[in-house]
Amino acid sequence: MTTKIYGKNGSAGSRLQGKVAIITGAGTGIGEAIAHKFAREGASVIVNGLPDDPISDVARSIREKGGEAIPKAGDVSDENSAWACIELALTKYDRLDVLINNAGVFLDNAMTEDYPLEDFDRTIRMNIRSAFMMTRFALPHLQRTRGNIVSAGSESGMIGLAQNTTYGGTKGWMHAFMRGVAVEQAQNGVRANCVCPGPIDTAWTHKETSPMDKEMEKSLIQAVPLARRGTPEEVANVFAFLASDEASYVTGALYVVDGGTTIAKGPVGDLVPKSLRKEPTGELELQHRHDGLRNKETHRIQAEEEGERSKSEVNGNNQQFLEIKCADHLVRTSIAVLADIWKRLNFLPGVRRIVESIFPLNL
Repeated sequence: MTTKIYGKNGSAGSRLQGKVAIITGAGTGIGEAIAHKFAREGASVIVNGLPDDPISDVARSIREKGGEAIPKAGDVSDENSAWACIELALTKYDRLDVLINNAGVFLDNAMTEDYPLEDFDRTIRMNIRSAFMMTRFALPHLQRTRGNIVSAGSESGMIGLAQNTTYGGTKGWMHAFMRGVAVEQAQNGVRANCVCPGPIDTAWTHKETSPMDKEMEKSLIQAVPLARRGTPEEVANVFAFLASDEASYVTGALYVVDGGTTIAKGPVGDLVPKSLRKEPTGELELQHRHDGLRNKETHRIQAEEEGERSKSEVNGNNQQFLEIKCADHLVRTSIAVLADIWKRLNFLPGVRRIVESIFPLNL
């Protein structure tokens, strides 16, 4: 395979020229793609990930293509590790222009009542505390460079996520956090935005490499109007735009990159012909797209079938009762309104005769 060398000038590789970026969760999946994309666009990148993440591979691959990258292992939900990332950027490059809060976990497929408490605490720590710690330490230095923050949100932060309600909740927090930072830091020249991916072709959306089961994976794609997963590169492209000076008037935005998931109703993906469902090839050479959950403990918890069946029957009966009740109320209200209108037409005999000729009524 021929190695693609990253250019340093021209529209194809200069929008982040001279900028220094820290990318958390950069060893796999979307984070790996962001690191490659930023380096391709001329940025010097700090590639952060957990100690067992392949961040050295990612940094090495970037350097082999002519980019500038340094790996930095550490759990950035820890105060010391978070500061160490910032310190490395300042020591090596004497500046920080962009912070990408991409670190996070997706640990469970479980109903809320069955969700493991230890996984709840871990998800809060890895998805929320990590972003807060990095933002807190980065802001004084971003203020000096008039830099910006781009954080990984999610469409599940907008519409929720059944069977991993905790994950969706952390992304809803991220959206609100970034918007608050955007307003607060505008006076310091710092922008803050979110990229909100839908189902992306990483370890998290495949039943073989994630807590998802077959049904969850199938429904995930059916709900996408474009009828496919997005690619990490497609998401990285949006991160690069928001981090660049081209987005100088964009702050507090939630950029949805979800193939239309948040506006869809029902299995609309099934309507798309197979010829249009193919993922684009892209230009970035990624080696760890599906490694995001490797060496990480996840859970797929199945509720008891009998209990679930009885619960479903109860919910179904309740739903049917509500639908009948609502329909009855709607019919009664409509009849009352029509009767009132008909009586008022007595004062306009000409109009009433015209209506009677079209709609014979006996009210």
